[in-house]
Amino acid sequence: MQVKKLLHTRMRVSDMEQTLRFYREVLGLEVVEQKVSPRGSHLAFLSVPNSEELIELCSFPTSGPVTVQEDLVHLAFEVEDLDEIIRELQAKGVPITDGPTQSSSGSQFIFIDAPDGYEIELIQRAPGVMIV
Repeated sequence: MQVKKLLHTRMRVSDMEQTLRFYREVLGLEVVEQKVSPRGSHLAFLSVPNSEELIELCSFPTSGPVTVQEDLVHLAFEVEDLDEIIRELQAKGVPITDGPTQSSSGSQFIFIDAPDGYEIELIQRAPGVMIV
């Protein structure tokens, strides 16, 4: 067996509206669909510029609040100008939780936290670098 392609990654969230605000206002992602599943989960699908894969957010209030284990999972996004991103985050009151750090390849990155404690890595790749 071999899979064909990655379609989406699902993340459970405690507060759908707060989380959607974060992804739209802080990261500039677009909500492409919202619906309620047959079992009652509230779902939202987010598109990321220049990517085919979606991020699926799932709120299922009857299962209780989400607790994200530290360093278990994070999303990484490429940015054009990390210094400009840092200024924008500061203006929006979004704290940087780690960095800026320069990798051995010359790429630079920072981490911020999304609602529920999911880590978000923002990376400015060094010229010619494919993976950080």
